[in-house]
Amino acid sequence: MPPLNPLYVFEVAARHGGFGKAAQELNVTQSAVSRQISVLENYLGVRLFHRERTGSKLTEAGEEFAAEIAEPFAKLAAASHRLVERKPNSPLKLRAYATFASRWLIPRLSNFYKRYPKIQITVSNTVKPVDFSRETVEIAIQVGTGHWPGMNAIHLFDDVIQPVASPMLLKRQPINSPADLARHARLHSYYRRRDWSDWSAAAGVQLPDDRGTVFESSHLTYQAAIEGLGVAIGQKALLSEELATGKLVPLFDSVIRPLGYYLVWPMDRPESRKLQSFRDWLLEEIRNDPALR
Repeated sequence: MPPLNPLYVFEVAARHGGFGKAAQELNVTQSAVSRQISVLENYLGVRLFHRERTGSKLTEAGEEFAAEIAEPFAKLAAASHRLVERKPNSPLKLRAYATFASRWLIPRLSNFYKRYPKIQITVSNTVKPVDFSRETVEIAIQVGTGHWPGMNAIHLFDDVIQPVASPMLLKRQPINSPADLARHARLHSYYRRRDWSDWSAAAGVQLPDDRGTVFESSHLTYQAAIEGLGVAIGQKALLSEELATGKLVPLFDSVIRPLGYYLVWPMDRPESRKLQSFRDWLLEEIRNDPALR
């Protein structure tokens, strides 16, 4: 094994692509970073960085070495975070999609805090699948088939989709049949680009190809539909308030996609009491939600 401190300094410098930002993260000088990497280079007998007047950059060998050690360091960091987070007063780290968090979870979190006032929750969001071996997340909500190796998965609800539009749009130009959809702008969420094709195929509706207007998230797509910019494919579970208040009007039949929302957590870790409390509360909220019955 090479000396670990120089190895760690190299990992940081390689991740940042140079000595300057690495020095900032490590709270040392650039010359101290350079000296540590020189120690590692002398040990390995390989030049890892080109040092130039304009800065430093990885050599070909340095790039290969950095790619090899990045994942082990990420796992070490995640393991350390998990150990620290076992403290009773540490928050439960939850990963959820932004649209699910803003439209379904956050409006109900006050119920959780009333029941468990001593448990705090930290919510992060991203669309990529969770990797419990490299991240400090303890529990997550994902869309899929429910089959993820090494994970426990509990089905929360189906992914039910349906075209939706605002009353003002329908007043301007009514939609009486699926063929009328071709005369309207179709709104798309970047990470759910298949929603329109999945709905039209399941509903037996033929629509012309349309790239339409694309938004980064479903949350923005639904807001655009509320403002009358076009017709969106809505997830019924996340639009119950808008459908109940008439901000959005459902069109035609809904379709159940062969996917669902799942609560997932790793199999290889003991379950904390806060994780169990959140899981039990979430499942109860799901059962009591009339929009999901």
